[in-house]
Amino acid sequence: MIAVAGLIVGVVLGLILQPPVPAELQPYLPIAVVAALDALFGAIRARLEEVFDERVFVTSFLFNVLIAAFLVFLGDQLGVGSQLSTAVVVVLGIRIFSNAASIRRHVFKA
Repeated sequence: MIAVAGLIVGVVLGLILQPPVPAELQPYLPIAVVAALDALFGAIRARLEEVFDERVFVTSFLFNVLIAAFLVFLGDQLGVGSQLSTAVVVVLGIRIFSNAASIRRHVFKA
């Protein structure tokens, strides 16, 4: 639960302070945010299903962000950066919506 609270505090501070992002890292930021949201929704789902493990959450958060950033980097090196970025967003977006649907069913029993 501490990790989720830290994540929320980090998001709020980022929105308030709006730190500058170096130009070379800007293509990676949206993918990192989507990967982090995927881990967050997965954690919420796991919490509702009473199988939440903070170690799994932290490792999944870090690995999702690193793998997504690596895929974008690989796409940039191969000259297909935007296509690979789109693929990452679609895959993670599907997982986010799947987790959101599971959370909705758990919360509203519908």
